[in-house]
Amino acid sequence: MHIVGLGGTLRPGSSSEQALHVAMRSAAASGASTRVFTGDELAQLPMYAPEHDFRTPVARGYLEHLRAADGIIVASPGYHGSMSGLLKNALDYTEDMRDDARPYFADRAVGLIVTAHGWQASVTTLEALRAIVHALRGWVTPYGAAINSAECRFVDGRSDQPRVEDQLELVSAEVVRFARLMSAERDRFVSGPERRRLFKAVGSSR
Repeated sequence: MHIVGLGGTLRPGSSSEQALHVAMRSAAASGASTRVFTGDELAQLPMYAPEHDFRTPVARGYLEHLRAADGIIVASPGYHGSMSGLLKNALDYTEDMRDDARPYFADRAVGLIVTAHGWQASVTTLEALRAIVHALRGWVTPYGAAINSAECRFVDGRSDQPRVEDQLELVSAEVVRFARLMSAERDRFVSGPERRRLFKAVGSSR
């Protein structure tokens, strides 16, 4: 089981980046392999241009992990009522997955985390991310974490409020649980040569 995390900002150690790491540590503790793409790597993705075939090594590696993912956790800051341009550009790259056996985020649980300086931006950004994941055919987890950074702080990768840690671990737990259910479903209904073809097509290491 492979879980991919996306998010953060260009500021190292931002609250959204640290919140993402809390959730991803929880996924790893559940037995999943993980790969996190935070602001420093996402910033290396050129602006997405679907008419161009060339992809940088960073973009190819990023798409390889998304194709292999059984679940995805997305963390964004709330910028002016919505997600950052950095994250939106990264999500635009999923257009390269449109012709995959599992196109876009199909058959993947997607957990959402938003941090913002105030509740309004947290909630509106969470709703914007839900709409995008639905458009990408992903299964948004029932619980999404909206975190008001004006009321809590992250220090050394941990929140100073236990309830915030609980929120982030719940997002992770729902992604992992759905990933296991979908993996079992694929194993049940897809077997033999077709199973090998499917996993090869999505870049799975299994």
